[in-house]
Amino acid sequence: MSVALAAARLHGPHIDWGGLSPILALLGGAVVVLLVGLAPRREVRRLVASGLALVAFAAALGCTIWQWDASKSIVSGALRVDDLALAVNLILVSAGAATVLLSWRARASGEAGHGEFYALVLTSTAGMSVLVAAQNTVSLFLGIELLSIPLYVLCATELHRSPSLESGLKYLVIGSVGSATLLYGLAMIYGATGSTDFDAIASAIASGGLASDPLLLTGIALVVVGLAFKSSVAPFHQWTPDVYEGAPTPITTFMAVATKAAALGIFLRFFDVALVSAQVSWAPALAALATISIVVGNVGALGQSSLKRLLAYSAVAQAGYLLAGVVVSTRAGARATVFYLAVYLLMNLAAFAVVVARERETGLGDDIAAVEGLGASRPWLAWPMTIAMLSLAGIPATAGFVGKLFLIQASADGGYTWLGVVIVVGSMVSLAYYLRVVAAMWMRPGPSLGATEAASPYPAIAGGSPEADPDAIGTSTPAAPPAGDGGPGAGAREGFQPEVVGLALAAGAATVFFGIVPSPLVDLARAAGNSLLGLF
Repeated sequence: MSVALAAARLHGPHIDWGGLSPILALLGGAVVVLLVGLAPRREVRRLVASGLALVAFAAALGCTIWQWDASKSIVSGALRVDDLALAVNLILVSAGAATVLLSWRARASGEAGHGEFYALVLTSTAGMSVLVAAQNTVSLFLGIELLSIPLYVLCATELHRSPSLESGLKYLVIGSVGSATLLYGLAMIYGATGSTDFDAIASAIASGGLASDPLLLTGIALVVVGLAFKSSVAPFHQWTPDVYEGAPTPITTFMAVATKAAALGIFLRFFDVALVSAQVSWAPALAALATISIVVGNVGALGQSSLKRLLAYSAVAQAGYLLAGVVVSTRAGARATVFYLAVYLLMNLAAFAVVVARERETGLGDDIAAVEGLGASRPWLAWPMTIAMLSLAGIPATAGFVGKLFLIQASADGGYTWLGVVIVVGSMVSLAYYLRVVAAMWMRPGPSLGATEAASPYPAIAGGSPEADPDAIGTSTPAAPPAGDGGPGAGAREGFQPEVVGLALAAGAATVFFGIVPSPLVDLARAAGNSLLGLF
């Protein structure tokens, strides 16, 4: 009888497997890929692990589409499955799949171990999915940590290259400071409102008149700082140029698009739902941060010769543009932010794919000299980079122009017209460095490399060499590039990395397509914006 009573009383919480399916697909894929990484043959590890990682991302994509139009809370209210979470999840899964393609022939995946490398990418993406779905401060912090810890390792996966190790260490230190600051802020908000749930926090602020409470405002300030570290908002961006430059370029790509999408997604949900009643208190400070970020990012990019550092400072400026949609706390602002996040994914994938290709074709790394003369020798790489640069600058007929137009309109409609003017001025300044890259590709001859540099497309590393460690780069010893009719490497290794070139072309074409026909992304962004309950 006692056993029967005990069995009757033990009812576990209801688990919505459909709502959890995108996250489960990513975490399950990470476990499978990690096990495949134990295979004895290198080719099996490289091909099967990367293939299964793509399958996991495809499964997560399918589960996300399956749950579209859902509006429900899961895991005892800790996570919210709605169109905002699902729309951002589409961006995250696409960024993760692109990272797998860019990493297939990368040195980093071989040195770290193919199974471990792709499992970390999948786990970090799962953490981002948890973060954008969080509607509780506890799940918010868990999501932040789950996305961050794998990235600390991934930044340092080129084990024989000191800048990569330095990148991982810097990101670990700065990321830990950001996480601690965020945790202190969340604790203070709990102390002021007595709740960890976003809806309950909003109700406590509205009913208790806490919008000007010092404890709450201090907590909000610390949360802003913590999330600003993750999204590269100035002046909390100091780690970004060094980490972007030192990390393996596929991981830099992943951080540039996925981490920013996750951080801005939780910015929208937390500030426009939990803290919407205190908008008059935090919005001016957030608008000031957006302005600082736009100025610092655009000015910092002007003197850069490294493409990765240039794109890092560009990311700082772009974070400022994106914050404008959060500041106004309107449906239009949320839609503009989600639209621009999708556009930002396409622009950066096109740019970074070209950087990856040229790093492997030349001995110049990510220096701007690597793309000189690209228009004559590699037009199928020059065009995606050109489109990416023009779109990031906001030139008409590109998706970047439409995205900035939406952000400016949302700022003006939300009472922050001056912030819209700052976006316009920042875009004008950015032309100075974006067009410099375009000019290098189409108006300069290709660089002249010495015999040693031309013989290997892989940059030298400290403590080892590709010739001595072919397994580390996931391929055989690189052959010398054949002579071509263009600059160095013209015709070199042509067709050697079709997945990288194909990704660049697809992202560039999508950037133009959505600049001319933006309605599919507009519909996606509208659904995401409408799902924020705090804006009704």
